[in-house]
Amino acid sequence: QALLVESGGGLVQAGGSLRLSCAASISRFSIQTMAWYRQAPGKQRELVAVISGGGNTNYADSVKGRFTISRDNAKNTVYLQMDSLKPEDTAVYYCHAPSLHDYWGQGTQVTVSS
Repeated sequence: QALLVESGGGLVQAGGSLRLSCAASISRFSIQTMAWYRQAPGKQRELVAVISGGGNTNYADSVKGRFTISRDNAKNTVYLQMDSLKPEDTAVYYCHAPSLHDYWGQGTQVTVSS
């Protein structure tokens, strides 16, 4: 059984928006810190956004003001709203729970055309 299932990726033009979802099958989800990472071709995986169990958020400088991370604890789901997308946002996006250590889901592809 997959513990983290990402969805919502796709192809979008520059300036467009997408909302990614991550359904989590982990215990005590409401108190878990959750994060979104991304990995572009030929590059290392990088942290995009983090949300604590209490709802505090942090963002990579490259996405501040454009992306919003949120969570719905009733649905065990974390979201990433991505606005004003740029071609350099093209990557496979993964959600991650630090408590799961090295576990990663399958990711969802986001492609932004210029």
